[in-house]
Amino acid sequence: MPRSAPAIVAAETFTRAAQPVLPVGEGLVLRPWLRRDGPEVYAAFQDPAIARWHVRTADTVEEVGDWVDSWARSWSSGAAANWAVADSRSGRLMGRASLHHMELWHGEAEIAYWVIPAARGRGIAPRAVAALVGWAFEVAGFHRLELRHSVHNAQSCRVACKSGFILEGINRSAGLHTDGWHDMHLHARIQPVRPAEPGLSYEAATQPVFRLRR
Repeated sequence: MPRSAPAIVAAETFTRAAQPVLPVGEGLVLRPWLRRDGPEVYAAFQDPAIARWHVRTADTVEEVGDWVDSWARSWSSGAAANWAVADSRSGRLMGRASLHHMELWHGEAEIAYWVIPAARGRGIAPRAVAALVGWAFEVAGFHRLELRHSVHNAQSCRVACKSGFILEGINRSAGLHTDGWHDMHLHARIQPVRPAEPGLSYEAATQPVFRLRR
């Protein structure tokens, strides 16, 4: 069906460009996933704190290697944008930061993240989320980013709040976890808009600040 307006986020952002490496600062980057990350992801999913919030279980290293391959492939199809949070010098895995449930036409996506046990307590998750949000708004041109977590996941809620995601409400029985359905907090951030300038029309003033460079 024809659309009356162009997509907010151009599909070519993903289909015609390589996935970038995003600087996080303090010796960290967001980089594309590699098959060799499989054993470290497998080890991360043996951690009870990660396993608790994921219904998917990691049964073998080979299986998890297939997950990693699918995370890497999702970029070129525009289905999702998955990054490994890694040490910028050694490349060692520290966690994951992703945009999924992407609706390019509406400029919407959902953020997800986790950090390995050995890297917790260092503010890695908020910094990784900040880098991801910056790219999503400033480069890709997303309009709205959402973040959902179980109402029982206090740590994830703290990351959301530190990252500027406003709590908008509760989605009842919306997240399936290993112990059943959980109510989910819904947080969101909207792309900021510059103030209207004298003589500037409302339509011009309310356009997204950032444009995708082609």
